[in-house]
Amino acid sequence: MIVADHISKHFNGIEAVKDVSFRVAEGETMVLLGTSGCGKTTTLKMLNRLIEATSGRIEVLGKNISDEKPEILRRSIGYVSQNNGLFPHYTVAENIAVVPRLLGWQRGDIRDHTGRWLDQLKLTAHFVNKYPGELSGGQQQRVAIARALIANPPVLLLDEPFGALDPVTRASVRKDFAELPSLQQKTVVLVTHDVQEALQMGDHICLMDKGSIVQQGKPGDLLLRPVNEFVHAFLGGHLEDISRIYERIRAQE
Repeated sequence: MIVADHISKHFNGIEAVKDVSFRVAEGETMVLLGTSGCGKTTTLKMLNRLIEATSGRIEVLGKNISDEKPEILRRSIGYVSQNNGLFPHYTVAENIAVVPRLLGWQRGDIRDHTGRWLDQLKLTAHFVNKYPGELSGGQQQRVAIARALIANPPVLLLDEPFGALDPVTRASVRKDFAELPSLQQKTVVLVTHDVQEALQMGDHICLMDKGSIVQQGKPGDLLLRPVNEFVHAFLGGHLEDISRIYERIRAQE
């Protein structure tokens, strides 16, 4: 579904992403994990051309994205950012309807789908006519998720989607998101600095540092077979969380 082949990005002569390659299979959740400034968000944004790659090749759904117009490409890719990106002068309903309107949906279909997504994300119908400024942080992020998913895109990009929330709200929104039935068919790329989140949600993890992928593989690979001291140290700071998740991984295997 997604192929990144030796992609790099330079900003004013500084190499922010260095020769990164990975593949994301259909229905898989791949996590770009690392500290702030490691290049993970830049890598994510190259996948939908919010940032143009300096070199390398990216394919999404079997097509070279450089051959497509960015606005057309983005209609087939859901995107959720940390700051939710909602239009403050649009109501909840208008925010969710942005992509369906671009796709020419009928008003009745937009209204029906909006209602279903609000219900799935634990938001009642009275939120439809509210503005983002009237919502809590968790509610805003649920609306952003609904907007990204309403047109049923096969690919979903998530840039620290829960990072701006307090721990309790974060856990609640993440749980409701992970339990969405339609998510099981999505190919997802998630950016996070949270090791527990990466291990819980990722089928495949790319651990990045200084613009490069240090190690990639299944969660168990990084936990049990770290390739160097950086990987060991990065995961080792979360030993209590990892021990619980490791038991889940062992049970699945």
